[in-house]
Amino acid sequence: MQDESLPQKELGRRSEPREPVDRYHSVELTVSPNRIIYQFRIWNVSQKGMCILLKEDSAAFDHIHVEDILEMKYYPTESARPTEFFKTKIQHITKEDTGRFKGHYLVGLLILNKQGLTGTDPSNQK
Repeated sequence: MQDESLPQKELGRRSEPREPVDRYHSVELTVSPNRIIYQFRIWNVSQKGMCILLKEDSAAFDHIHVEDILEMKYYPTESARPTEFFKTKIQHITKEDTGRFKGHYLVGLLILNKQGLTGTDPSNQK
């Protein structure tokens, strides 16, 4: 059971299994209506999944919440491979108060559709 008195950023703490995705080094999120683009390095900080790091004061927090499903653009670690678009679920947003990532939030990502849309921006499709 989650404590509803906690801020939204603290809810959803790593409650479900995630899987590592070593073939991507960064992910991009485009936010409408102004088409603001955020790009984040992907971190595989555990055996169970990948995450991105956000600073405490990041404007990206206005656009992501636990349980959101977003279309994200993934950049492969091998430069010869094309970018891919996947529906991605925000699994958790966890504040780090100590260690390497102190002052940041770990945002757990889970790719929902494994097929992807290679090199094609889904926002441009009709």
